[in-house]
Amino acid sequence: MAISTYKVYLMKKGSGSSYEKLVDIKDYPDLGGEPEMLDTTTLSDGARTYIPGIQSQEALTFTANYTKSDYTALKALEGTEYDFAVWFGASVSGNTVTPDGSEGKFEFKGKLVVFVTGGGVNEVVDMTISIAPSTEITVGT
Repeated sequence: MAISTYKVYLMKKGSGSSYEKLVDIKDYPDLGGEPEMLDTTTLSDGARTYIPGIQSQEALTFTANYTKSDYTALKALEGTEYDFAVWFGASVSGNTVTPDGSEGKFEFKGKLVVFVTGGGVNEVVDMTISIAPSTEITVGT
């Protein structure tokens, strides 16, 4: 059964092995990438042939609403490698929604950069969170 993008969270590992929600996000990037195709075609082949090479993974870019407190907290994380994750799913108890990753967890290490994005008339001020992954994205438990 398909799931909605409702209840998708950007998480950061805190002290110990537990994750905490980093910031509410408005979108998330592809969590993986295609491998580069290495050309193995010879002059006697009738069609091009390939083998998969290294998986291509660009920076992971997220958008969030700008608040001074969120921006300041994210800015303090710049330049240091952390464990991050994107979690799908949450439990709901009354008015409290708690991320639980019940629909999937995608984990990776990386370094974060945050900046305020340009805006225009009648728009919400956004910030972009870009994480340069230093490991492959793995499926968590």
